[in-house]
Amino acid sequence: MKNNDMNTAKDGKSGELSIELGSRAFELPDFLNLLPMVELNSFPGLTSTISVEEGVSREVVKRSSAANGLMALFPLKTTDVDTYDLKPSDFHPMGVAVRIVQVKETERGSLKVSVQGISRIAFTQLLSGEIPSVRIIAHREPDLKEDGSLKPLILEAKRLYAEALKLTPGLPVELFRINNLLDDEPVILADLIMASIPIKPQFKAEYLMIQGLKHRYMKLLEHLTIEVSNRKAGEAISRRIEEGLERRQKEQLLREQLKAIKAELGEDGDVESRQLGCLFEKIRSLKLPEEARLAAAREMERLESTPALSAEYGVIRSYLEWIADLPWNSPGEESGDLKAAREILERDHYGLAKAKKRILEFLAVRKLTAKGARTPILCLTGPPGVGKTSLAKSIAECLGRKFARLSLGGLKDEAEIRGHRRTYVGARPGRIVSEIKRAGVSNPVFLLDELDKMGSGPNGDPSAALLEALDPEQNDTFGDHYLEVPFDLSEVLFILTANVLGDIPGPLKDRLEVIEVEGYSVPEKVEIAARHLWPRECERHGFKDGELRIGRDVMERIVTHHTWEAGVRELARNLAALARSRAIAKAEGESFSHHIAAADLRDILGSAVRRHEAKELEPQCGVVTGLAWSAAGGDIMFVEAVGMPGKGGMSVTGKLGDVMKESAEAAVSYVRSRSRDLGLDPEWFSAHDVHLHVPQGAIPKDGPSAGVGIAAAVLSMVSGRKVRPDVAVTGEISLRGLVLPVGGLKEKLLAASRAGITTVVVPSGNMADIDELPREITEGINVVPAKTLDQALAELLIPSPMERAARESQSGANAGRPFERGLSFALSMS
Repeated sequence: MKNNDMNTAKDGKSGELSIELGSRAFELPDFLNLLPMVELNSFPGLTSTISVEEGVSREVVKRSSAANGLMALFPLKTTDVDTYDLKPSDFHPMGVAVRIVQVKETERGSLKVSVQGISRIAFTQLLSGEIPSVRIIAHREPDLKEDGSLKPLILEAKRLYAEALKLTPGLPVELFRINNLLDDEPVILADLIMASIPIKPQFKAEYLMIQGLKHRYMKLLEHLTIEVSNRKAGEAISRRIEEGLERRQKEQLLREQLKAIKAELGEDGDVESRQLGCLFEKIRSLKLPEEARLAAAREMERLESTPALSAEYGVIRSYLEWIADLPWNSPGEESGDLKAAREILERDHYGLAKAKKRILEFLAVRKLTAKGARTPILCLTGPPGVGKTSLAKSIAECLGRKFARLSLGGLKDEAEIRGHRRTYVGARPGRIVSEIKRAGVSNPVFLLDELDKMGSGPNGDPSAALLEALDPEQNDTFGDHYLEVPFDLSEVLFILTANVLGDIPGPLKDRLEVIEVEGYSVPEKVEIAARHLWPRECERHGFKDGELRIGRDVMERIVTHHTWEAGVRELARNLAALARSRAIAKAEGESFSHHIAAADLRDILGSAVRRHEAKELEPQCGVVTGLAWSAAGGDIMFVEAVGMPGKGGMSVTGKLGDVMKESAEAAVSYVRSRSRDLGLDPEWFSAHDVHLHVPQGAIPKDGPSAGVGIAAAVLSMVSGRKVRPDVAVTGEISLRGLVLPVGGLKEKLLAASRAGITTVVVPSGNMADIDELPREITEGINVVPAKTLDQALAELLIPSPMERAARESQSGANAGRPFERGLSFALSMS
């Protein structure tokens, strides 16, 4: 049986603590009945009260009281002991012999025993029987000789104890008096202080074992210092809490008094109640979904029962204000006039025929389908500055809808999309819900800008949160963490923009209908500058319409020499610089030239930032004109090949990317594999090294479209045949000699025309793309399709007289048979 009769030495009432001087001389027998103690507060010279429950301990008290009234109190090391099977290891080695002064039985049946401490004792033997007993050795108290080092310790202990008593409310004044009377009894004083301070029983048992009085006081001072510090800290905390409560109670009282005064004056003083009434009425009048209506009703009920000064009050009210302000079922009017839509697109944007056509198709389908039909999610992709954002605004104007915009660039937190839960301080809905609230309608045109610039971080992936918002199958129940009720996004027309489609996560890209917005050609940029940019910049800089003039030739020079972009943002900045150059003179009232000429560009815009390559003037061996393009536009590039004695190695330079290096390897491998067919010495490649170089080495270059040009340059270098300087080529080459389709034909043809190229060899698979280009781009250029390398070489290399004769004789027989034509060309070379 465990723990059923564990006793404590807690004083029943502190007033029962008393002192019996001279008790140390009491004669003790060799054996005493043992009373185990969980917490020992009995010390020699002190009278205290202990509580004894049923069990062996009750029998120990009764038998000891009936005999000599003496018993031994020893503290237990742990409460997890069996009182019917006690062992010496269960006890601390030092206890106290006590004399029973009085025994009282309480109404609950327990015993309240008043005991007087006699002496510290240790036991040498533990005897088992009906009740436990011990053979004891009395401990002699230290000799109180005059010790100068002891007095300061006693004074400090009394000071700290007095301070602890002052910080402990409810203690009787007798303890203050006893503390001042025990100057001549330092042993009892130390025991009294230890008995009355609330520390762990283990510490009191350790104190009981200390022999020297000086060491006892050192340990006592350690515990007193901790106790005083704890009580001071607790008192400071309590004082701050009380001050806060008093302040809030005072504010509440003043508010009530103010309300009473205003009511007495006949004024409506309960502004808060009036505002809440308006808020509740507004929520009840909304056509909320059932789940949202129940949530709002529940929160309104909570708000009415929450004190206005509590922190929870502001959280609930803020939530209800969001519920009231959101356009739950408030769509704006929509226009379906396609003619007006076409006029708006033509007015705001020049070019972009494919993008405009797709947008008009989209608007036509919306007009013909029933309300609530599945709406595709449009994604406008293209280089910076080509008008993706302005196209989205034009779509909103065409539909007559409100426009909302959210920039996703740099967004790395899922909570920006879904909102924060209301458990967080300062929580609010996500950006999508916030922008719809700002728009004030449930069906705005919502632009999600810079989709490819969105990232992910430790707080989640916002692209994953967008999946639900952009999926027409489930966005009618979009879950915002703050609202905690479904919000319908099915009527919202989402339009996204991105520069690089490859940077968009696959699951998100799968939900989008992509519309490519290509870069502008030079003529298109000049037209945009003349129609839109220059009039706008003149107006912004304080000039009237026609006050500043600039020719189209000057605009074209700005485009070709002072910008390097696919869009028109840098062009707009340069035009603004031209306007500013005349604004100073006009502001100062001086005369100025109203016409800006090409000669003024260097002084205003500085040196040209872009110098285009021009075609070679003379035919050369091992130099082929290729075509390249990027988001900033197209340009020609030269592929150079040289050979030198070596061991068959190959090197490539010009800051080429991995794809272009692999294309060069494929081109050289193909030429080597067909060296005999092409009239080349097969042993040449084993005895020579090949070096391929693409000039402008500071500019990174990559892509497979230079493969045909590289093969032609190597063949020209090895055979000694010269390349036509007025012919450019683009196309990927395979190991079978096929010319594969490439991209950027529009930009490449513009670059060829600008460089004076008259013939461009393109893959046969790209002829469908060529047919879709505007006539002004292909005008003046002979576009020759090539399906194999042999067909491309026939256009690139200058034929010898023998080859010309062979071609003329076989032109009819080999028409449409490129391989045989290439073979006859190779034979003529040999």
